[in-house]
Amino acid sequence: MILTFASGLLLVLTATFYTQAQVKPIESNAVQGGELIGRWDITVDENGRPAPSWLEVELSGFKTLVGRFVSTGGSARPISKVNFANGQFDFAIPPQWEREERDLVLKGSVTGNQIQGTITTSAGQTFSFKGVKAPHLKHSTKPQWGKSISLFNGKDLTGWKALGKENQWIVKDGILTSPHSGANLVSEQEFTDFKLHVEFRYNEGSNSGVYLRGRYEVQIIDNPKDEHPNSHLFGGVYGFLVPNEMVAIGPGVWQTYDITLVGRMVTIVANGKTIISNQEIPGITGGALNSNEDQPGPIYIQGDHGPIEFRKIVITPAK
Repeated sequence: MILTFASGLLLVLTATFYTQAQVKPIESNAVQGGELIGRWDITVDENGRPAPSWLEVELSGFKTLVGRFVSTGGSARPISKVNFANGQFDFAIPPQWEREERDLVLKGSVTGNQIQGTITTSAGQTFSFKGVKAPHLKHSTKPQWGKSISLFNGKDLTGWKALGKENQWIVKDGILTSPHSGANLVSEQEFTDFKLHVEFRYNEGSNSGVYLRGRYEVQIIDNPKDEHPNSHLFGGVYGFLVPNEMVAIGPGVWQTYDITLVGRMVTIVANGKTIISNQEIPGITGGALNSNEDQPGPIYIQGDHGPIEFRKIVITPAK
C-alpha cells in the first residue's frame, strides 16, 4: 500500500487524537455514583454502642466502582464492585477473621457529604451506620516540635487507663507489663502530630500493637525474621502500609519503634532502620477507638493478644 504524505499525516493525527481520548481523565461527577467516590469515616450503632468503620470508593475504568472497607474488626478488605443506582449503593465482601461463611453486606444511600444505611455481618446481625467524608489532614507547613513527654513514668500506671477486660497491666522492675491477654491501655493525654519512641519486648508467639491517635495500628508481632513483609506483620500499618524490609529481631529481645505522624503521613523507623518513609495512612485500622479522624487522639497499646512489655514510651508533640 502506498500512502501520500497527506493521508499518512491524517492517520497519525487520528491515532494521536484517539489515544488522548482514551486516557483523558473522567470527572467523578460525570460517573453514576460519582458522589460516593472518596473516603468515608463511619460510625456503626451496635445496639447502642458506637463502633468505628471506614470505606473508600474509587473509579475503576470508565464506570465500575470498587473500593476498600474496614469493618468494626479485622483489617482493610477489597471490594470488587460497589453497586450504585438512584442514590443507593451496596456491596458484599466475604468473611475475613469471622468463622461464619456468609458475606458481610452493606446497603446505604448518599446525600452530599453524608452516607447512611445498614450493615449485615457474617453472623447475620444487622446494624445501622452513618458516615461523613474523611478529612484530608494535609498540612501546608512543617510542624514545630515541642518538649518530649515520658508517657510511662517507670513506677505505675499514672496517665493511663485500661479499656475492655479487667486490667492485667502491672509495673514490675520499671517495666510496663501485660503478662497475659486482657485489657488494652490508653493514654489519658491526646495528640495530633507527634514523634513517638517506644521500646518493647514480646514473648514467643505473642502479638500486640501501638495505635497512633487511637486509630492507626503499627503492628507488633512475633513473626519469623525471614518472613516476607506485609501490612499484618512486624512494622506494618495494619492492613494498609507494608514495610520495605523485615527488621524484627525476635522474642525476648528489646526492640524499638521511632514513629513520626504528621496529618496522614507516617514514617516508621524500626530497630534503627527506616521501613516506612512518609507514606499516607488512608484511614482507620481495625480495632480503632473511633473514626473521628479530624480530632486528636491518644496513644493506645494493645494488650488483648498476648504478653507484651514496654520500658520507654516517649512522645514529642507538635506545638
